Amino acid sequence: MADNGVRPMILVRGFGGPDVTDEQRSPYQGFNEGTAYPGKRGENYIYEGFILRALKSDRYPYTDATNVVGYYDRDVEVRSSSGPGGPPSAGSIVIDPFIAERVLRRGTAGTIWVYRYYDLTPRALARYGEGLVKLIDIVEAAAVERNEGFRGVDIVAHSMGGLVVRAALGLLHERENGSAPGKVHRIVTLGTPHRGIAFQRAPRWLLDRLPAVRKAKDEVAAFDPADTSFRKVADWFPLSRLLTVVGTDYRSYGNSAASALNRFSSLLDEGTLATNRSDGLVKQSSAQLPGAPRTFVHKCHGGADSLVTSREAYEIAMRFFHGSHRVRLWLDTAEIRRGGDWIGDSEFYFGVSIKPRYVDFDLFHQSTEAENCYGPFRNRDLGDELGDLAVELSEPLAAAGDRTTTWAGPDRLIWEGCLDVDAKPGDTTDNALVFRLDVYVGERDNRGFRSSDDVIFRKQYFVQVVPGEDAELYVHTDQQYLTGRQPVTRAELQGMALTEVTAQVQRAERIPGGWTFMVGGTGFAATFRVGFEGVDPSL
Repeated sequence: MADNGVRPMILVRGFGGPDVTDEQRSPYQGFNEGTAYPGKRGENYIYEGFILRALKSDRYPYTDATNVVGYYDRDVEVRSSSGPGGPPSAGSIVIDPFIAERVLRRGTAGTIWVYRYYDLTPRALARYGEGLVKLIDIVEAAAVERNEGFRGVDIVAHSMGGLVVRAALGLLHERENGSAPGKVHRIVTLGTPHRGIAFQRAPRWLLDRLPAVRKAKDEVAAFDPADTSFRKVADWFPLSRLLTVVGTDYRSYGNSAASALNRFSSLLDEGTLATNRSDGLVKQSSAQLPGAPRTFVHKCHGGADSLVTSREAYEIAMRFFHGSHRVRLWLDTAEIRRGGDWIGDSEFYFGVSIKPRYVDFDLFHQSTEAENCYGPFRNRDLGDELGDLAVELSEPLAAAGDRTTTWAGPDRLIWEGCLDVDAKPGDTTDNALVFRLDVYVGERDNRGFRSSDDVIFRKQYFVQVVPGEDAELYVHTDQQYLTGRQPVTRAELQGMALTEVTAQVQRAERIPGGWTFMVGGTGFAATFRVGFEGVDPSL
């Protein structure tokens, strides 16, 4: 069968609570819910939900295969499509051969499978992990039967769904050492409490005495902030192929008690109630894994316009699965030129936000509202020793202290992510890769003599990479020459670009492994470094 280049994708929902009746009634487990953005236009106005957006995509075409597999609380028997006399298959997770024959007639490439693990019993992560392994085996067997090359599945998992995926990776590794990377291509987790829930203490007497809670006892126990089993993931699966999406908008989360408890946990870690640093349920530091790439989005854990219902989740996942290039951004030099006088106890914070061209949504977001900027810094060159993020994330969440607002990686790595040069309107011929870079430097006075949110510097730039054998990078202060439908030629760019930081179009300096360029203005000056490399679709 023909392969459209898009791997099968499995969607795994999050924790449903003690009563999962509503989740069992939901056909797509929440992945069919989207958001309307009245302030936006065109393609950015209506986000239909993950499933429908994927089915409608021209760039990454998918087909719904959810009904191909049935999930049951007991073993059932299903006859093959060859007729009543054909060989039966039995189990609690079984393929329906008649549906499979119709839906998979073109193969498994580009199919979406919603893993309905709440239909299974007993309620336990080990059981859910076994079921996900069985589903992956079913997809692989269907591909082999249709003479396709099986290159693994992509997985998007929300909240506890990421813990289910971790359980499956462990089982795959246990079944055959090193087999998980061949079965699973890439993973995106959305607000998964990899390191537990900060305020989760689940009293034993409560779990033992309440029948409704007792049903979810195993799931609740998986949120233990003292647990360190997350460290094993690196033994089972390449962390470079697992992206953690971290929510930061706790204010929009419907559960005010959870947000209040997260704020209280900040007192224990940071000695202050001033910050929350969560998506309303899961702390930012818990939604990450040591050594795995991460991105921040300013969305809450669940509900309307959340991690699972906002367009950001879809756009980030599609670029991670199918992106043409990987981009890294570092801060090489910095100089703060104002603020920080002797009156107060000042701290500096630094952050950026990344928005690709043609999409009116951040793929990476840092701000004072999100409480996730890098810092605090005392030195004006932002050269303070903040520690190693991977080392900090290797500690259990229950450990005292939280130094996870350090750099994303060595050499003051700010951000790494995937972009797609072909993700553009069909009538656009420009092959340049462009993203907007919003730079922010702020100051906070902890003693109250001055404001707690002074802005030292804030400015946006448009970074343009012109690919090719002699790739070039230009930095624009506006979009005058980046309209897409009528772009300037490379020769025209070369003719107008200057190397000065004040230039409207700045030519970045080529260095081994990338480029450097300057930003600056009143109060701040810095040099950034960009690394840009093509992505091998087989990896």
